Amino acid sequence: MALQKDEAIFVAGHRGMVGSAIDRSLKRNGFTRVLGRSRAELDLLDRSAVRAFYEKERPGVVIVAAAKVGGILANWEQPVEFLLQNLTIQNNLIEGAADFGVRKLLFLGSSCIYPKMAPQPIREESLLTGPLEPTNDAYAIAKIAGIKLCQSYARQFGINFISAMPTNLYGPHDNYDPRHSHVLPALIRKVHDAKTSGADSITVWGSGNPRREFLYTDDLADACLFLLEHYDQPEPVNIGCGEDVTIRELAEIICETLGFGGRLEFDASKPDGTPRKLLDISKIKSLGWSPKIALREGIADAYRWFRENYDEARK
Repeated sequence: MALQKDEAIFVAGHRGMVGSAIDRSLKRNGFTRVLGRSRAELDLLDRSAVRAFYEKERPGVVIVAAAKVGGILANWEQPVEFLLQNLTIQNNLIEGAADFGVRKLLFLGSSCIYPKMAPQPIREESLLTGPLEPTNDAYAIAKIAGIKLCQSYARQFGINFISAMPTNLYGPHDNYDPRHSHVLPALIRKVHDAKTSGADSITVWGSGNPRREFLYTDDLADACLFLLEHYDQPEPVNIGCGEDVTIRELAEIICETLGFGGRLEFDASKPDGTPRKLLDISKIKSLGWSPKIALREGIADAYRWFRENYDEARK
């Protein structure tokens, strides 16, 4: 059954980078009952509050874009919080959706669910075939549990709960904190600050050799809406752009885009993480979806948002 323009659609995490992009996409495409709740309005860690929300609002569709997220350092320093909070949030949302008649749910996982040394590009079938990357295994395990819970509801009760695995994401409302952000926004922040202060170099964590894939959040939002309309199977689906770059190349692109001519210095004492992480997106492409926003274009847009929202972005 296709989505109805007047159907109540709950975007959990609608103020975050991913959720806000999905919220914008739904409204841009004419959906008139897009529900969102701030943390102050609905604590997703509170099971009773989540169930009361479902009982009152009765959404037909739910998109689980709410999660505790962070970069390598944050994951390494706070594994308990990343595991417990994410398990609690997704369990409350998925169980509540099943109990209160949600007809379709999209759970957003992460490419970090795949083994550290999975064959590249990574196919969906690689899930649970090898050890995870240790620097973010707590977050990955929580996300794997969410996938399996959705699959279990589909198998046991026939409910249309699906999962999608996005690659590394960036865009408006990203986290630019220099200690706890992901690599792309962290580099934008570093290069911007260096350019503003007149510094002649920036230091990049790691060797610069790992390869990463990056997808702009508007492309992700478009893919999520596409899957809600066209996909009804419990097996997860990768969402990416199909191309990767080294961290060194990424830093060089950001320097060029921001107009910074200083040196790049690499701190090899800091962890690199997974050597390469490129998703095989042949499954979603075979369904009819492809990304549209190139990396340089996306970085320019992300930097524009960063400048316009500097006080919010640098927290």
